[in-house]
Amino acid sequence: MIETFTHSNYTVAKLQIKEANLDVAEQFKTEILQLIDKGQNLIIVSFENVAYVDSSFLGALVSVLKYAMSKNGDIAVVQLNKDINNLFNLIRMNKVFKIYNTLPDVFA
Repeated sequence: MIETFTHSNYTVAKLQIKEANLDVAEQFKTEILQLIDKGQNLIIVSFENVAYVDSSFLGALVSVLKYAMSKNGDIAVVQLNKDINNLFNLIRMNKVFKIYNTLPDVFA
């Protein structure tokens, strides 16, 4: 469900799904927690391929952020489409997550 690669100290987790919803939230959470447990606690989640996000997936995203922070890590998001970016702003997730427009912005 995620494709990962490392750049600098960051692990980029590129979502390979169109809809981030209840059906995939638990699998996403499991895969990210495994990365954190392996010591990869600075994670950038790329939403490049994602067209839709629901509340259950956002809950999983917040859950993995809390776990990463407990391990002195952080999770940021990148490449949100216009609708998902508006949702993050509407529900103030932009206050919880660092949001970047592109991957080069993350590493600048």
